[in-house]
Amino acid sequence: MPEPQPVLAPPATAAVFLVVTVAPGGEETVRDVLEDVPALQRAVGFGAPDDLLTCVASVGAAVWGRLFQGPRPAGLHPFRELAGERHRAVATPGDVLFHIRSRRMDLCFELARRLRGRLGDAVAVADEVHGFKYYDMRDLLGFVDGTENPVGQAAAAAVFTGAEDPRFAGGSYVMVQKYVHDLDAWEALSTEEQERVIGRTKLGNTELPEEVQPDDSHVALNTVTGPDGEEREVVRDNMPFGSVGDGEFGTYFIGYARAPEVLEEMLENMFLGRPPGTYDRILDFSTAVTGCLFFAPAVGFLDDLPDRPAALGAAATAVRDAVPDAVPDPVPEPAAAGDGSLGIGGLKGAPAR
Repeated sequence: MPEPQPVLAPPATAAVFLVVTVAPGGEETVRDVLEDVPALQRAVGFGAPDDLLTCVASVGAAVWGRLFQGPRPAGLHPFRELAGERHRAVATPGDVLFHIRSRRMDLCFELARRLRGRLGDAVAVADEVHGFKYYDMRDLLGFVDGTENPVGQAAAAAVFTGAEDPRFAGGSYVMVQKYVHDLDAWEALSTEEQERVIGRTKLGNTELPEEVQPDDSHVALNTVTGPDGEEREVVRDNMPFGSVGDGEFGTYFIGYARAPEVLEEMLENMFLGRPPGTYDRILDFSTAVTGCLFFAPAVGFLDDLPDRPAALGAAATAVRDAVPDAVPDPVPEPAAAGDGSLGIGGLKGAPAR
């Protein structure tokens, strides 16, 4: 298998998730930066090898054909929005994702700063989240996150493409969602009720017995099995984030998988229900405010990028030369007060449930 990007890096204590959209005419700059990600990572992390600075660069469906000639990964498509009876998995803009991890936030921050500086006006930032380790790998809801991640060869088999798409072997599909929590409502629940929502014990971090595991618990609905009855696994590297001043507290979900349909089935279970209507109870306390799907190619792909589409390159250059400062804003302006939006922190402009 071709060498993959550092998708399976050890658990980090700090992360930056940087999602950008590519402006017309910015394609060549973005290609240059994608090729230079390993060099930038080495430059920032060289003096602190024990702090394990890594960066995984991923590309979305909308920009793939603008950056590269030839075929695209077989499963790459725009994020599929889901609208359940009560909750919605929204799709939001995102062309390139940089997933930066380390044991130190200053290293993450510096690498993100250098990437942003190199990209310049070629991109607009759609979302930037700084994640941190919270206690003993818990989320802000107080539960340990990522317990069921596979390890070793099982993890590699779960996240890296292979013979089913040989041109893109060693790559991985990446789904991200930013969830904002209603901590006041959550903390009003008893510990026992919180455990029924999650499907695990809070202190001991063990799954509830099958006979008492609610069908609408987070654990129950995020377990996906194939036709042979074996569990289809993904690797999550979620991180808490928050702003005390803005009253914004959340979890940044990031999942890597060999095929996007595994991640998508989990979302369908959560938002639509399994059976339909039995949605994930965690959504009563956590609102998804972003949603994007990307593909993280193998290292060799980034080292030797396919040619850029010639016709598109000429057209994009003409647009850039005609309007040199035009950089689209991928995020709509926050809705005015009184329009039904939640109007706080990262939920400004998001509809109230």
